[in-house]
Amino acid sequence: MERNEIAAILAYIGRLDPRTIRTGPGEARDQITQWQELLDDVPFATDHGWDVREAIRSHILDSPYPILPVDVARKWHAHRRDRLARHTDPTPAADPDDPAAWRAELLRSRNVVAAGLAAPSTHRQLTSGGRSRDVAERLSEIGSCIPPAVRAAREAAGTSGVPDALTVRCKWCHAPAGAPCRQRRTNPDGTTKGNAVRATPHPSRIDLAIARLDRQHSA
Repeated sequence: MERNEIAAILAYIGRLDPRTIRTGPGEARDQITQWQELLDDVPFATDHGWDVREAIRSHILDSPYPILPVDVARKWHAHRRDRLARHTDPTPAADPDDPAAWRAELLRSRNVVAAGLAAPSTHRQLTSGGRSRDVAERLSEIGSCIPPAVRAAREAAGTSGVPDALTVRCKWCHAPAGAPCRQRRTNPDGTTKGNAVRATPHPSRIDLAIARLDRQHSA
């Protein structure tokens, strides 16, 4: 804070707590110098949540002791820590192959938030990366976890009226609903091996899907 701002808050404190008033010219000057030395990096107010008058009023209401400059400084540093704790770094626009530029942009973003010049970014997944693209466009890029042969068999079953076996869990290979069946071969010692995707579901899974459809029709 500047010297005139320090003088203003000392006058404000004096109105709320007359014990802090210094009447002598030398005392008042020394008090302003002391407070400015300790509050040099503390802003008078910011656009996002900090006002030194609120911190002063809170102390006077909560504490029986006269407020000291260190009390204001501690409140400001606690306010900074809280802001940074709620801040999630947005993805920098800098080239990720340039680590120095990447770190510099992150540091600038954090300093702006800590100084109260910008609000914390608490939802990176909703704010970074620009406008969300259409779902169909994203799916065309990432493809499907279901192999084409399995997907074709599933679509053919749907058009032929046969129930979709992938709507139920397979009790043979333990594939969850929505996932294709896997090859499961038994070793002589009783253990199982094999993890290749089957183009068609296990017969027992198809039977389960049919039984489920029958129950739905009879309900």
